[in-house]
Amino acid sequence: MKGGYMNEQLMMQMQEGMKPPAALGVVPIIIMIVVYIFFAWCMAKIAKKLGMEFGTAFIWAIIPIANIFLLLKLSTKPMWWFILFLIPIVNIVISVLVWMSIAERFGKPGWWGILIALVPVANIVMFLILAFEKPKAATA
Repeated sequence: MKGGYMNEQLMMQMQEGMKPPAALGVVPIIIMIVVYIFFAWCMAKIAKKLGMEFGTAFIWAIIPIANIFLLLKLSTKPMWWFILFLIPIVNIVISVLVWMSIAERFGKPGWWGILIALVPVANIVMFLILAFEKPKAATA
């Protein structure tokens, strides 16, 4: 009887020792939040270049559903297009059209919108170029 209790206790100690540190769950979440805030900040910089106040644009960019409305506003597309973002497959086409319009407002070719909306790595690079490039051909 006593041997069985010792084995159970030993097994519990071994299982407790095998648990990953709590930081392994917290660190990725913190990294994701920092990246999300950085991209919201970049979106607000893009909006500022297109004539919006930075503070207002940042609030729009950081709120998950509101950032779609910000994109529509920046691309000068009607707000009812938000409904189209909710339809599978159609949302991809609408995203391309919205980003093409934003790229064109920056004086970039329309194909930038295709790359920003669809191509992994290129979308990040081009998004950051729009955010950090010196404004020159932006129209209000």
